[in-house]
Amino acid sequence: MRDPKQKSDRFETGMSTRRAVLGGAHVDRASAAATDFDEPFQTFITEGAWGSVWSRPQLTKRERSLVTIALLAALGHDEEVAMHVRATANTGATPEDVREALLHVAVYAGVPAANRAFKLAKRAYEEMSAGQRRAEGRTPT
Repeated sequence: MRDPKQKSDRFETGMSTRRAVLGGAHVDRASAAATDFDEPFQTFITEGAWGSVWSRPQLTKRERSLVTIALLAALGHDEEVAMHVRATANTGATPEDVREALLHVAVYAGVPAANRAFKLAKRAYEEMSAGQRRAEGRTPT
């Protein structure tokens, strides 16, 4: 029987992909916030979503990013939409790519879902831009 504290190869692959997409700081915060109660869920996400799906070679991270944003927008998962829009800085999906994905959301999942997602994406891009300006020393903190 495997020690539950020992992580699987799929977990390690998933963690590497998760860090590449969401960024180390985000993953470190999520890992630090894990408790005995939700650690099995965090392992499930890392192995399943990141190790089994996001790590597959058939789609690029950019393509998976756009699919993910569209699905999350269609389902109304606001926090996840914003997180994955921020992750486009790591996946190569451009604001124009995201716009096109959200236009598809409007057609196939409804204008209200797309309208909300456009607002979330705009806010996320504004926050990213402000953070970049601060990092470059162009705005006061």
